[in-house]
Amino acid sequence: MTMAKVIFDIETVGRDMGSFDEFTQEYLLKYAKTDEEAQLVKDSLSFYPVTAQIVTIAMLEAESEKAFVCYQVPGQQPERVVENGAEYFSASNEKQLLELFWSKIGKYDQFITFNGRAFDCSFIMVRSAINGLRASKNLMPDRYRSSSHIDLMEKLTFLGATRRKFSLHMWCHAFGIKSPKAEGISGLDVKDLFKDGRFLDIARYCLRDVAATKELFLYWDKYINFPGS
Repeated sequence: MTMAKVIFDIETVGRDMGSFDEFTQEYLLKYAKTDEEAQLVKDSLSFYPVTAQIVTIAMLEAESEKAFVCYQVPGQQPERVVENGAEYFSASNEKQLLELFWSKIGKYDQFITFNGRAFDCSFIMVRSAINGLRASKNLMPDRYRSSSHIDLMEKLTFLGATRRKFSLHMWCHAFGIKSPKAEGISGLDVKDLFKDGRFLDIARYCLRDVAATKELFLYWDKYINFPGS
């Protein structure tokens, strides 16, 4: 029986350091000895669910071109936009965005990510809890016993057997797949784009990420994967 598969990816934005209380700022900057080190800490806040929020989640079916992107447009009424066959749903806040995600993910048997176990999945689970939402699906199943999650970073490093992990961009380049960064935007730009109100540009970039992840999955499945092994 064919499993319904979906690829997804998230984009996050870290809070401004000044938005934290004095004790939290002191904790975060404890080991920063220079202004440059302090800036590195500030730039890293988007990596952690306790210091950042999710601003976009893109989903793409593996067996079709059906795409769904939910993205934050703070303070505005939700709306739906269709662009190149993809559905873009705006949300006025993170909680609404996560509710949209959980309403969609339940119909899929298997989800595919790139570094999702270390980042996307745990981030969604924790941010959902912070927003008072109960996850409707376990995005962090046992990596050795469950086939419901294919994390391509883990698969391409053979569960950590290789010496170094490489980025999605590097793997795409190695296998001749168009990188999502080819159009000049990367994850490092997301915070500034969000501040500038370029919410749909973030959503489009996130969808390019999942499109590249889908191509990487198909390549891995064709040349490297041994089902059932």
